[in-house]
Amino acid sequence: MDGEVEGRFKRVCVFCGSKSGNRDVFSDAALELGHELVRRRIDLVYGGGSVGLMGLISQTVLNGGCHVLGVIPAALMPLEISGQTVGEVKIVSDMHERKAEMARQSDAFIALPGGYGTMEELLEMITWSQLGIHTKPVGLLNVDGYYNSLLALFDNGVKEGFIKPSARQIIVSAPTAKELLIKMEQYMPSHTQIAPSKSWEIARLGYRT
Repeated sequence: MDGEVEGRFKRVCVFCGSKSGNRDVFSDAALELGHELVRRRIDLVYGGGSVGLMGLISQTVLNGGCHVLGVIPAALMPLEISGQTVGEVKIVSDMHERKAEMARQSDAFIALPGGYGTMEELLEMITWSQLGIHTKPVGLLNVDGYYNSLLALFDNGVKEGFIKPSARQIIVSAPTAKELLIKMEQYMPSHTQIAPSKSWEIARLGYRT
């Protein structure tokens, strides 16, 4: 592993599956991202599970000496935590509070491969950026083309007039963790936010800057 790197982010939120997927390439990507966060001395905020890709990345970051904060609704505790918890765990009341807290605690967001929940979290952070609730980078780790069809759907949204070309640039994607973090470090919003953060009742949304 290369030496430590000082970067733009102090804490990154990672959305990922509570399953590991059917191929080793997904677990390898979670480990790679975990090692890259450690190399850059970036703390992890994640969904709080100790199984699947959640467990792999959280344990990797914790073992590397960085802080790990897991945010999990009480109802999912027995489903996503098997055995010992990883790092600091904050229990919240529901999924909305979970996303708001993860967002509040983080400087940027990365989605690893995952299912409906991962995609929903990713899309909400993209939407919040478009609306002007935050200006933080949103990254997609497109492992072995897992998200190709989702990216193609976004492109079709632009083609058909539902997504502005500048808003399409909100999502930053790359096939490797190192390349993704470099691109995210360089990210600057190019879209016109619908209503900047000062226009939102942030506390009511559960998101406090």
